[in-house]
Amino acid sequence: MDKIKLIYPDGSAHDFEKGITGREVAESIGAGLAKAALACKVDGEILDVSRPIEKSGKFQVLTFKDSEGKQVFWHSSAHLLAMAVLDLWPETKLTIGPPIEHGFYYDFHRKEPFTPDELNRIEKKMQEWHQKKLPFEREVVPYTEAKKLLKHNKFKLEILEEYKDSVITFYSNGDFTDLCKGPHVPDTGYIKAFKLTKLSASYWRGDASKENLQRIYGISFPDEKELKAYLMMLEEAKKRDHRKLGQELRLFQFHDLSPGSAFFLPKGAHIFNTLTNFIRGEYRKRGYQEVITPLLYDKTLWEQSGHWAHYKENMFILMMDGREASLKPMNCPSHCLMYKMHAHSYKDLPLRIADFAMLHRNEAKGALGGLTRVRKFSQDDAHIFIAPEQMEEELVRTIEFTRYVYEDVFKFTFETNLSTRPKEKMGTEEQWDKAEAALKKALDKAKLKYTVNQGDGAFYGPKIDFKIKDALNREWQLATVQLDFQLPERFELEYAGEDGKAHTPVMIHRALLGSLERFIGILTEHFAGRFPLWLAPVQVKVCTVADAFVPYAEKVRRELEKHDFIVELDGRAESVPKKIRDAQLERVPVIITVGEKEEKSQTVAPRTLDGKVKFGMKLDECIDWLSKNRDKKEVSITIP
Repeated sequence: MDKIKLIYPDGSAHDFEKGITGREVAESIGAGLAKAALACKVDGEILDVSRPIEKSGKFQVLTFKDSEGKQVFWHSSAHLLAMAVLDLWPETKLTIGPPIEHGFYYDFHRKEPFTPDELNRIEKKMQEWHQKKLPFEREVVPYTEAKKLLKHNKFKLEILEEYKDSVITFYSNGDFTDLCKGPHVPDTGYIKAFKLTKLSASYWRGDASKENLQRIYGISFPDEKELKAYLMMLEEAKKRDHRKLGQELRLFQFHDLSPGSAFFLPKGAHIFNTLTNFIRGEYRKRGYQEVITPLLYDKTLWEQSGHWAHYKENMFILMMDGREASLKPMNCPSHCLMYKMHAHSYKDLPLRIADFAMLHRNEAKGALGGLTRVRKFSQDDAHIFIAPEQMEEELVRTIEFTRYVYEDVFKFTFETNLSTRPKEKMGTEEQWDKAEAALKKALDKAKLKYTVNQGDGAFYGPKIDFKIKDALNREWQLATVQLDFQLPERFELEYAGEDGKAHTPVMIHRALLGSLERFIGILTEHFAGRFPLWLAPVQVKVCTVADAFVPYAEKVRRELEKHDFIVELDGRAESVPKKIRDAQLERVPVIITVGEKEEKSQTVAPRTLDGKVKFGMKLDECIDWLSKNRDKKEVSITIP
């Protein structure tokens, strides 16, 4: 019998008989792991644990703790949902049912929309199928036979045509069968806890000119405890929703006359500008040069960059001087133009160009969502032109900059992913080999653990993505660092080398906060509107005990403003508890009350949002305390 060699995540190599299954390998490691195994990954390919392993390579058991394991689990949950719907309404047509970032959905074609009561019926039916522990069985089916099996479902037939030259597989659970690439969990009994969360309308292929569909969203977990914790998190997330808080705190709003474009009100504009100025200050320390570039370009620029062929559907196209043009969806081509305006030598490199220009992407209207999915946005975007031998050092510098922003300033924890070459890509295999190797070396030198996402890179180069976790333990993909050999070649960029010859630079694309709009939306929810002192649009509210103390309150405000604090004075004829409560609802980090005691002793009584108060604090002591917190960019403030 032929042997295969499997390399575990710890680097150890193990020999097995060819044809062994992932479940059997997991059992050889430990009973606990075998019980938790949802799927396995062999040489980058995710397989059912029941599939025979036919080749050597890196091997990993996937459980619900792994992001890829979650995707398998949620994909299987979508099948469980489809099983229940077909059992209840056999005339319903299935379309697609993918896993998503958090959970799954399935799109159905039926005459009448689903109702909330019907969702309850579907959940009960899903529970029945769960209890039967029906195995997910994979079958390879020839194209002609698959066509016969799907003859009554035009949606599945359309999908089938896309895979007619590939291996076509169906997955069955008892009498239920669906066209599907898989993989899946071993059986329906693994899907123990689930909740159908939302109904919405959709279109086939996302095209409004095609058939109306009914979409059911859901979430699922291996046990009830995790589901309950998730549902509690959703309730907390509703309270923190940045769209709700944005209106309540008068930070930003939206209008139907400009979908997907935020109106930043004065307080929101302050946060936007403070973040921008923070990054600008770091740029000055790190050798970046800020530029301002146009927003509108002739289509020839996008043809040269490759975006016209690969990205046109996401661009806003309009006419300029009788020719097609586009608002820019990204800065990189314009920075290539700017680089080419002057001659460069190796002494000029690295050349770090930063740009906060507005960008426009034609996102589908149905996909828009507050600040986290917009059409008009600004990035803390930069492009770094380097000599090939500078790749590793500059990548390490960029990674360290990213870690400073996330770990030191915002105190976020994060995960790092390395995304490698996709099937649709530009450039040679040799270039991709060099680019991926440089990113790996930089990550190793920076001592960052990372997960490899095979095939998830941009069409022009591999990338490092940083996923932060917020206060609700939700993941957000923010910073990205991308290495690009392609655009410099397409734009024929050059620099004079030390040898006197012309060389092509390499380009690093990087954004740390990413979209400023999206980052503000995430921060709003992370802090529940209680922004750190250095970011808060109103940093201190001075409240008077009575009208007689307004003059002293004015003096306190003036002294704070001399030290560049944003201060509001509440001298209304209201009770002190009412004024404090209003300031707390506005999420003002520090509330200072002044009355007879404070005026006589020339002190203040600061209060933080956690309800702690300090009486009799000297004003200069208070200013020193606040200044240190602001200047260190602390994420919270406590009474000294």
